[in-house]
Formats: sequence, C-alpha cells, structure tokens
Amino acid sequence: MKLVVVGLGQCGGRIADEFARLNRKAQSQRGIEIVTGAFAVNTDIADLSGLNRIRPDYNHRILIGNRKTGGHGVGKINELGAEVAREDADKVIDTIRANKRFAETDAFLLVAGAAGGTGSGAIPIMTKFIKERFIDKPVYAAVVLPFEHEEQTEERTVYNAATCLKSTYLVADAIIIIDNQRYVVKESPIQSNLSSINTQIVEPFYNLLCAGEEKKPKYIGAKLLDAGDIIQTLAGWTVIGHSSVRISLFQLLFQQVRDFRKKVGETQKGIQAMDQAMSSLSLRGNPGDSRRALYLVAAPAKKMNVDLLKELGIYLRNLAPEAIIRSGDYPRDRRSLDVSVILSELSDAPKVRNYFTKTIGLMTAMKKRQEGTESAYSAIEGSFKDIPSLL
Repeated sequence: MKLVVVGLGQCGGRIADEFARLNRKAQSQRGIEIVTGAFAVNTDIADLSGLNRIRPDYNHRILIGNRKTGGHGVGKINELGAEVAREDADKVIDTIRANKRFAETDAFLLVAGAAGGTGSGAIPIMTKFIKERFIDKPVYAAVVLPFEHEEQTEERTVYNAATCLKSTYLVADAIIIIDNQRYVVKESPIQSNLSSINTQIVEPFYNLLCAGEEKKPKYIGAKLLDAGDIIQTLAGWTVIGHSSVRISLFQLLFQQVRDFRKKVGETQKGIQAMDQAMSSLSLRGNPGDSRRALYLVAAPAKKMNVDLLKELGIYLRNLAPEAIIRSGDYPRDRRSLDVSVILSELSDAPKVRNYFTKTIGLMTAMKKRQEGTESAYSAIEGSFKDIPSLL
C-alpha cells in the first residue's frame, strides 16, 4: 500500500518525517516504495526547519497562515488553526497534486497532535478538502493524544483534543487514535523520548505497507495482504499494534529436525507475538468493541504454516468475536516473528469519550471565568472614568 503522508503542526510534521525515514528504509532494505509523498504543513517556520528527512523545499515543507501568524504559530488556538487551513487549503492540495508519484497513491494519511493549535485545527479541515478533491482515494487521519501531564495542567489541551477528535471523525474514512502516554519512558531526556515515541508510532505500519508492494516472488505471501484488505478494514475509530519475537538461529538452521514439541513451540511463539501486539495497541481499550480486524504475520517462510495462522485467527476471534477478520502472511529472512494488528470500527473508546465528557464541563467553567473577567474590567474602568487622559 502506498500513502501520501501529510503532517500538520509540530507533532504531525515530526511523525510525517518518520514516515519519510520508513520509506527510505523500505527502499534500501526491500527495494520498494511505500510513501509516494511526505509533506509537513505548519504555521511555524521554526518547526518546519527542525525536520530531518522531509525535503527542505517549499513544495514539501509548506507554511500556511503566514499573513495572520507571521510564521510563529497560532498559540494553541485551534480555531485559528482551522481558519488558516481553510484559507490555504488550495495551496496544500495543489502541491500534493503536483507530486510526480501521486498517481501511484492508494490513500492519504493525515497526521496531527490533538493538543496543539495548528495540527488540531487543521486536520479536520484538510481531511474534508482532500476528500472533496480526490474522491477516489480514502483519507485516513492519525490523531495523537496529549500526554497525561498536559491534560492535568492545561485545560486548553483537553478542549483542543475533544474538538479535534469530533471534527475529524465526522470527515475521515478512519481515525487512528494514538495515545502518546503509551510510549513514554520515564526519566528519559525529553528530546530522545519524543524521538523514540515517534519511531514507535510509525513502526506498526512498516510490514503492513510493504507486504502488498513486494516484487520478489519469495517475499510474496501465500495469503497476500494488499491495499484492498487494509482499505476494507479501516473504518471509524481505529487502533494499531505491532510486536516482534526473536527466533533463535538454532531453530532456523535445523528445520528438518521436527517433532511435536517444536511444532507446539512455534505456535506458542506466534501466540506470544500476537499477545504482545494486542498489549501494544496505540490506545488501550476492549478488543471486543471492534467490528473489523486485520493481522499480518511476518517471519521466515519455513516458520509459517497453516496451523500457525489458524491459531492466531482463533486467538483474535476470541478477543473480537463481532469483528470481520482479515489476515495475511509475509515471508521475510529476518530472525524474528512479527505480528501487526489493526482493530477498527470500534464502538467505544473510553479515553476518547472521557475527553468529550470533560470538555462539556470545561466549556461551562470557561464561560463563567470569562464573565468574571469582564466584570473585573468593568470595575476597573468604572474607577478611572474621572481620571484625565493624555491620549
């Protein structure tokens, strides 16, 4: 599957930068391309300058809202982020359309942080405009939730997250929810922590995107999982997970020595990988709430058999009994068994629902606070009305 990736705001731009890295990795390691274009869209010049892999020209790092923000961001006001995105949407769309590899694209992936101003406000607007202009391609949104400390100390963070999630859900074909807090390493320096988090966010996409783009017969699965399977799986609220379990070199070298213990051991390795993938889902929730699901197994060809895929299918069916499940295998030479999982069309996501509940209460509190501020200004103005002015 080939994507156009558009990162909006600081968080979105950095994750789009990671997708550009992932594409280079696919090109160098596997000789295939999975990202036909990676773009960063922002109202802040400094944020755009801090990227490493997205091309540094103005066709890939796109500044919007310069007339209103002077290139210094929107100050976490996502209404302003939405406004400038609406005004400059054509600028972004024309740049995407001019991309040489655009015709090969299967879908769009727009990425933004829910807590900020530019990304939070721009992602629903850009999703809507892109869907209207490119009606033959699905448009997916990946929304990154704020850290717990941001939610606890900044009311605006919760408000931005709720308005961003609701607005994006109404227009996107699917909205992939990513909880930043799931990837935090405590006591780690903030810069390396954020870099590690962004790497972990994009890693689950790697095998899923590569599997259907392979050209060499030995790397094409017996049950190929292609773009069509992913498109049919992604809908509504969505989470994604990935895991990797090491296979010993001894096991790989002595495949011919097989007995029932070794076969059971291989199946257990697969179940272990599936269990870890479910534990690492981008948002904690109940798998039973999903209506669509997908899993991909990537391992040396000799380590994959019908029984392994069957057992993993049964395992996922027990966790998500109402879901339509799709699956595939991806033969690789690596000494590991990797499992990638998508759960989609979730009927409930408690953390997302919590944002909506909190925001309703916040709106009432913010309104009272604003009325109190206006009363204070009126009192001050009343006290100085008789003082002469020098203006």
